[in-house]
Amino acid sequence: MMRRAASLLPALALGACVAGPPPEIATPTPVLPESFAYAPDAATGTALAALLPTGDPAYEDLAALALSDAPTLAQAVARIEAARAGARRAGAERLPNVTADASIVGSRTNPDQFGGGLPPGISIDTERVQYAANISASWDPDLFGRIRAQEEAALARVTAATFDAEAVRNALLAEIATSVIDWRTLAERQAALEEDLAAAEELTRLAGVREDAGISPGFDRVRAESAAEASRSRIAALASERARLTGRLVTLTALPAHRVLDTLRQPAPLPAQPAPPAALPSTLLSDRPDVLAAAASLAAEDAELAATAAQRFPRFTLSAVLGLLSFDLGDLFDEDAIVGSVGGSLLAPLLDFGRIEAEIDGAAAEKRLAFAQYRDAVFTALGDAETAYGLVAAADRELAAAEREFETAERAARLADTRYRAGLSDFLTVLEARRSADASGERAAAARGRSARARVLLWRALGGG
Repeated sequence: MMRRAASLLPALALGACVAGPPPEIATPTPVLPESFAYAPDAATGTALAALLPTGDPAYEDLAALALSDAPTLAQAVARIEAARAGARRAGAERLPNVTADASIVGSRTNPDQFGGGLPPGISIDTERVQYAANISASWDPDLFGRIRAQEEAALARVTAATFDAEAVRNALLAEIATSVIDWRTLAERQAALEEDLAAAEELTRLAGVREDAGISPGFDRVRAESAAEASRSRIAALASERARLTGRLVTLTALPAHRVLDTLRQPAPLPAQPAPPAALPSTLLSDRPDVLAAAASLAAEDAELAATAAQRFPRFTLSAVLGLLSFDLGDLFDEDAIVGSVGGSLLAPLLDFGRIEAEIDGAAAEKRLAFAQYRDAVFTALGDAETAYGLVAAADRELAAAEREFETAERAARLADTRYRAGLSDFLTVLEARRSADASGERAAAARGRSARARVLLWRALGGG
């Protein structure tokens, strides 16, 4: 026994020559600025969820339906289930593996192979049937943590898949929110254009009356008709935008187009313009699901590197077999039919000519890649948040200026119309004032939509939820 144990020492020594810890790869937390450049200076008390158009019934209904049956979300959930199955499989590797088998084997022996000189009274059964049933068990005690590291990697992938699904959910809600906002903006723009059309038609009627009375030339009526046609053309162009938005919402929600259109026909108030909530760049590390998914993927690659490095250590396996063996089916369950064995095996790398080292180098490269992807996710999140804060600030300034412009242009148009009716102004002045007022109304509607859209982008940039 001692001689057999001593014979294993050279193998263990050679195995130790290739054993060692995995390579160290630094993965420091990215350094972020202390504040955002465009964020509000003081806390506003605004909840992050208030940035979404939650007061719009169309958004509420479409979001609820999408969360229950959206194809993109179903794919994310399936990826979570696949990752969980992989984690269960990795965890099961730490437990014994028990199998059962049964066999019936028939054999025939040629007596001539033993020669012809058998002693008297001795005969050979040339045909016989062997019956056997066995229960086998094997277990790797995982002395060097290879299986444990593989399980940790699988669990980290479950975490990554879960955060990926949350990111998909946030993207889905943001897409639905911006699509609904765009739909409402189109409706508001159309209302402004219809007011423009009504005013142009009234100017056409008035110019025609004055032309019939010989007060003004026919050119005034033609210019008014041209302005009216321009408004009709712009109103017709909005239909293509509605078709695009409808198709987008069908893709996002997996609903038929008529269902989407019925939902969008619900009346809704103008989008709210809450103050953007204050946040710190450091919160992106804990609030952004894509950053958290990248961190979990990095943890998975770190565990995979440890598991790969553990291949340089010997593997010890315990095994046992308990079974029944008989040449007569009726004797299979007799006490004499019981057979069994218990043993252990040791497998250690000796000369693999760099195979394991190459695998370790590959795993180390995968970890470096995962760390680079994590840093990319962090700074993408930082850039998204800076952009979103800047868009909210710029859109709010644009909206305030557009609303002031609209109020001024409306007053100018009313004054020009009054002066024209009193004979104190020419028709061109009235037409230009009306065009300016109507164009400013459409710009104010578009600016209001961009302001609401920017808030949805900020909601997503700060992590949603």
